[in-house]
Amino acid sequence: MGEDRDAGGGAGADDHLSGVGGGADPEAAAGEDDVRGDAERPDPGLFAAVVGQPKAVAQLRASVRRPVHAYLFHGPPGSGKRAAATAFAAALLCRSGGCGVCLDCRRALAGTHSDLVVVERTGAALDVDGARQIVARAQMRPVEADRQVIVVADLHLAVRSAPALLKTVEEPPPTTVFVLLAEDIPEHLVTVASRCVGVRFDPVPEAVITAQLVAEGVEPALAGVVARSAGGRLDRARLNATDPEVASRLERWKHVPDRLDGTGAAVVMEVEALLGQAEDALGPLRRQHADELAALTEAATMAGRKGLPGRKEIEDRHHREERRWRTDELRTGLAVLAAEYRDRLEDATVAGANRDASRAAAAVTAIEDAAAALARNPNESLLFESLFVTLAGMGE
Repeated sequence: MGEDRDAGGGAGADDHLSGVGGGADPEAAAGEDDVRGDAERPDPGLFAAVVGQPKAVAQLRASVRRPVHAYLFHGPPGSGKRAAATAFAAALLCRSGGCGVCLDCRRALAGTHSDLVVVERTGAALDVDGARQIVARAQMRPVEADRQVIVVADLHLAVRSAPALLKTVEEPPPTTVFVLLAEDIPEHLVTVASRCVGVRFDPVPEAVITAQLVAEGVEPALAGVVARSAGGRLDRARLNATDPEVASRLERWKHVPDRLDGTGAAVVMEVEALLGQAEDALGPLRRQHADELAALTEAATMAGRKGLPGRKEIEDRHHREERRWRTDELRTGLAVLAAEYRDRLEDATVAGANRDASRAAAAVTAIEDAAAALARNPNESLLFESLFVTLAGMGE
C-alpha cells in the first residue's frame, strides 16, 4: 500500500495503488545525478537482477530513449518480469537515461520513487474498481519526473477488469507509461495486448539458473540439482534451494531400476514412495501460499474491508499451482529416470550388447510416454505401476 496523489500533488487513500513513495529532495537528487558524461545508457548494471533474459533486456534498453505508451511483459512465473519492470521504470525516471547510481534510479529500484506506481491485486484478481483507480491515476501529472510509470501485475487474471483499462492503455496521457505484467495472453487480454509493445520472457536456461544460484551462495552440487528440477523458473529454483530433501528425492528416482526386482510388491512400494515424496515436495510452495494469503488478508484489513475479497478464488488458484508443481516434480523425476536408462543405453552400445541397448531404448520411450500422459491428469498410481511393471519386465 502507499500514498496516492491528485493532480495537484495532494495525498489520498488508495487500496490498489502501491509503491508510491514520498517526494524527493530536488537538491539531493541533482547533487547525486550521474556525472559519467557519455557513459552507456541505460547502464547494463541497471538490469542485473534480470537473469537469463538477454533478448528482453536488449529490447528494453533500446526502448528507453524513445519509450512508447504501453508495454506488455509476458512469460512464465519466475522469468524475471517484475525485476525487469522495476529496472525499466528506473531507466525511464532517471534524468540521465538510466545511470543506475543516482537517487532517482536507487529510489525506483527500491520501489519508493513517487512516480513509480505498482498496482498489486488485493484479491483473486484486479477488480473493476481497481481498474478505474488505475485509469484515474494515469490522468495525474508526474510528481517529480517528466513521466510516471504504472506497473500492473498479474493482468492475465483480470478477466472482468481488463476492458476497463483498454482505452487508457490505448491512449494514455503523454506523461504516463504503462508496464503490464502477465504470465500469458488469454482471450480477454488479446485486445489490450494489441495496444502494447510485447516483451517476451522465456523460461530461464538450466545452466543460467545453476550459475545464478551459485553466485547467491548455494553449493554448486545442490544448485545443479535444483536447477534441473526448476522447469526454467528461477523463483522455483530459489525456493527449492531451501528444501533439504530435493537432492535425495531425485536420487531415489535415479535408483528406481535397482529396486525393481520383478515382483508386484516392489512396484507398489516404489510407486507409493515416489508419490509420497512428490507430495512432500509441495512443502515450500504451501508455505509461500500461506504467506501470500496472510499478506493479502492484512492488506484487505488495512483497506477497511471485511474479510479477503475473492478468497475462494485465491485458494483455488493455489490448488492449481500446487497441482502443477506436483506434476512438474513427477516430470522431473521421470526425466532423471530416463537419463539413467540413456546412460545404460550408451554403455550397452559401446559394449556391443545389442539386446541390453534395445531394452534401454524401449525403457526411455516408455518413460517419455508416461511423462506425456501426466498432462492428461491420469490416475497417477496406475500410470506409474504400469510403467514400473514394464520396466521390470525389460530387465528380465
